[in-house]
Amino acid sequence: MNKTHHYSLTVKWTGNKGSGTSAYTAYERSHSIIKENKPEIMCSSDPVFRGDNTKYNPEELFLASLSSCHMLWYLHLCADNGIVVLDYTDSPVGTLIELENGSGHFTGVMLYPIVTVTEKSMIHKANQLHIKANELCFIANSCSFKVRHEPVCKVNGE
Repeated sequence: MNKTHHYSLTVKWTGNKGSGTSAYTAYERSHSIIKENKPEIMCSSDPVFRGDNTKYNPEELFLASLSSCHMLWYLHLCADNGIVVLDYTDSPVGTLIELENGSGHFTGVMLYPIVTVTEKSMIHKANQLHIKANELCFIANSCSFKVRHEPVCKVNGE
């Protein structure tokens, strides 16, 4: 049986410098992501789109969502399969194409998870579970492109 889940939060523009959007250069792209009982996330657009490079942009948050969802599924699968993960780090990379009309879209994302397990005998299965995690990831399943991954698995202390 399918289950439906609903998500909500607030995105608030904080970049009005006094004259609103009276001109393209008259306002900041700053905004906040707000959810009750959670830390506020300060955001902007990418610096190439007149944004603040000290704040997260939507493209970075998109990468973080893909990476985080993959990791959570992966850890779940490892726990279910007797793979003991001690450490997990990912540095995802995405490619966005900007079109002549100003719109654009991601054409691909590559995940680079580095996983540390407790025993050498776990490495093969640990690497295979990335495939299943990718198939189950809610965010990856919502993309119009295939999310790829190049995992590295190592043994603790080696």
